[in-house]
Amino acid sequence: MAPPRRGKPPQHLADLTGEERAAAVVAAGLPRYRAQQLSRHYFARFTSDAAAMTDLPAAERDAVVAAVLPSLLTQVRRLEADHGATVKTLWRLFDGSLVESVLMHYSDRTTLCLSSQAGCGMACPFCATGQQGLTRNLSAAEIVDQVVRASAATGRRVSNVVFMGMGEPLANYGSVVTALRRMTDPAPEGLGISARHVTVSTVGLVPAVERLAAEGLPVTLAVSLHTPDDDLRDELVPINTRHKVGELLDAARHYFEVTGRRVSIEYALIRDVNDHAWRADLLAKELNRRGRGWVHVNPIPLNPTPGSRWTASDPRVEHEFVRRLRAAGIPTTVRDTRGRDIDGACGQLAAQDLVQPREDAGAEGGGA
Repeated sequence: MAPPRRGKPPQHLADLTGEERAAAVVAAGLPRYRAQQLSRHYFARFTSDAAAMTDLPAAERDAVVAAVLPSLLTQVRRLEADHGATVKTLWRLFDGSLVESVLMHYSDRTTLCLSSQAGCGMACPFCATGQQGLTRNLSAAEIVDQVVRASAATGRRVSNVVFMGMGEPLANYGSVVTALRRMTDPAPEGLGISARHVTVSTVGLVPAVERLAAEGLPVTLAVSLHTPDDDLRDELVPINTRHKVGELLDAARHYFEVTGRRVSIEYALIRDVNDHAWRADLLAKELNRRGRGWVHVNPIPLNPTPGSRWTASDPRVEHEFVRRLRAAGIPTTVRDTRGRDIDGACGQLAAQDLVQPREDAGAEGGGA
């Protein structure tokens, strides 16, 4: 693999506000109104192909597209599972960094799980990405382009987005908020995805949760809690040594009060680690004492990573954990697991290519 390039990702249309796009187009030698045409091609038609933009002057088409729609993602690997309903893609960024996204088709929606960072600095020991460490933050456009490329590849507009791929979204706050605005802005200014259909996950950066509540973006907040007691959470989610469970749940409750959006509690069930019945009872107690109707729990059967000592709970233990939450009045839905046969846990494909780059990497796809 070639050594990584240094510097920032190239500036892209999706990084810019409407006024900034117009200025970039003028700087490229075209009138301001061409910015809206370019935006329509990218956000509504999901293309960065100059040849397809026949409403732009042929003589200037390549230059202006190169100026505001540079290639950001190059497909390295693409794997399918669930009879094609689940598609996992490994992308290489301009500097050689690797990220992943997972596209999931359902009867009533098309959901993309995307990455906000290359790697992750949160160091959760059961997470494949967390064990890689942080390479860098993604730009807003690198985040948005995952959605655009998924929509273009499948021919079906992505309707739902979850920030549950590689990285801690709120540790890349500026780029993530900009990407959220591009996703939820109406076309052709953005992708026109309903904020109600966008979920941002966090392991518990409390100040950033409070800041997000004030952004006027009523997206769903998902808190990766994984245990209700501080002693174990200090081990499973090291950021807990800075922001304890009670502080995090208070911030999550505040988010609900400000946005009106019910918070999701993500709980990866790990055999003989955090799946005890008493922890289900404690979780219910902590949630209920902050009120009713503000939260929903998603237990997640752990997708183990190769060589890891962590594994999924026994199904009978999982059933009892869920039963106790529901008995306490906590809405609880076990997360649908997909893609286990294609290294479905985020970070697994990237880890493989970082350790042993494939000779045919790059031959299985190409940039836009």
